[in-house]
Amino acid sequence: MNTETTGHQKYYVPESSSIPIVFAVAMLFFGVGAADAVMGKGTTLFFVGVVAVVSTMAYWFSVVTRESHAGLDTPQLNTSYVYGMAWFIFSEVMFFAAFFGALFYIRTFSIPWLGGEGATAKGMAGDLLWPDFEATWPPMITPEQSLLGDQAVTKGPGESMYLHSIRNIATWLPLYNTIVLLSSSATVHFAHMALKENNRKRFNFWLGITVSLAFIFVILQALEYYEAYSHLGLTLDTGVYGTTFFMLTGFHGMHVLIGGIFLATQLVRSTGFNHFTDKEHFGFEAASWYWHFVDVVWVCLFLFVYIL
Repeated sequence: MNTETTGHQKYYVPESSSIPIVFAVAMLFFGVGAADAVMGKGTTLFFVGVVAVVSTMAYWFSVVTRESHAGLDTPQLNTSYVYGMAWFIFSEVMFFAAFFGALFYIRTFSIPWLGGEGATAKGMAGDLLWPDFEATWPPMITPEQSLLGDQAVTKGPGESMYLHSIRNIATWLPLYNTIVLLSSSATVHFAHMALKENNRKRFNFWLGITVSLAFIFVILQALEYYEAYSHLGLTLDTGVYGTTFFMLTGFHGMHVLIGGIFLATQLVRSTGFNHFTDKEHFGFEAASWYWHFVDVVWVCLFLFVYIL
């Protein structure tokens, strides 16, 4: 049927692909490998997962890029890309909201109840079962350890990543993480403005700085984890504080790594293949939206995990 007579746009439907399944398996290897690395069980699976994730993403991006440059995109399809990216970011918001909700519940309700606070049945149970447990955040010991006496107090949860003194701010890694990530949010905005002005040289410059800052953040996060494990004794086994700390910061670090790869792909497309124009650059726009989301999540992490 002739689209000119019907008034309908053609809509490109890609062939069925196994890429999403392969990417899901790669993410499984990455997640399990990261957990093994944090638990000290080896890093082999983690690096296999990293290579699998990067390779799959690179191939997937190349397929979508080829489809775009083959003229298969239509205004309707481009609109679906926008909605798809918006829903994806919304799902990520809900993902992190669940972890922040768990942190709020533990700090606001569970810890006070375990310390015997309140006249509720839960509070009275905590007072009867664990009378020596101190309801402080971060908790020094678990309720069960409080029954064993002072010898159960270990160097772990008590040595948190909070800023204990203003004199230590020069060596406080979370501050540098924040500076790096917020700076990258500004540089990716500058890159976007340069692209809208059709200034490719300035676009590549600011986008290159953004990609560098992204991977600097990942390196600083790795150093922070090393400090937590080696100097503070803070691990996934050191109670609820260690668990919530590594779950929130670990998943955020994974998102930063993926966002950095996303932005690096756009940089390669621009510098190596001269892709994007001032009017057509949704690939970069999607990457920048995702990067701003990652920055906002870090601001919330900085406030609720490191400051408050």
